Amino acid sequence: MNYRGDDDGAAATVAAIEAAGGRAVAVQGDVADPATAAALVDEIEDRLGPVLCLVNNAGIRADGLSPQLSDEDWDGVVETNLSGAFRLTRRVIGPMIRARQGRIVNIASVVGQRANPGQANYAAAKGGLIAFTKTVASEVARRGVTVNAVAPGLIDTDMTEGIGDQLLAAVPARRAGTPDDVAACVRFLASDGAAYVTGTTLTVDGGLTA
Repeated sequence: MNYRGDDDGAAATVAAIEAAGGRAVAVQGDVADPATAAALVDEIEDRLGPVLCLVNNAGIRADGLSPQLSDEDWDGVVETNLSGAFRLTRRVIGPMIRARQGRIVNIASVVGQRANPGQANYAAAKGGLIAFTKTVASEVARRGVTVNAVAPGLIDTDMTEGIGDQLLAAVPARRAGTPDDVAACVRFLASDGAAYVTGTTLTVDGGLTA
């Protein structure tokens, strides 16, 4: 499990995984740094073995109307939300192809499918991630590797703080989703039951984009 700066959150997640009977290692690193992907996967392979499932879920926001976005706002979001996923995918996909098995799940967003003013950088990154998912899926499908995306809508997390009220009225389910709602979809796409599912985007939004 990769994390950037929340030591306590990383430790709590490792503890939760171990309490459920799993093994977990937390490795610090910023995926926006081009050097992180190789170092991260090298350490995980040394400690736990080959990576057969990769979930790209690093994400940040730097909202603002398009004329107000700085180069730093644009680059930071794109590097973290899109380029980081590309570099990690590039690092793990060769061993997956050789093993003829693997699962990659990219956490996109409904903002990559539906306009949300004030998030041009986020939308570009998430829309790009969806297109990236489809393309890589088509490249590796014959080798037993699947590549899919999950596109959450309004989910009750720190990331949605400050934008929830304006979106909630548009959600037919009339509630925000939970991290567990998203995790259940990721779990399915990572499972053997999803062996014939690839190149798709599973939307988890309570009907927001229906």
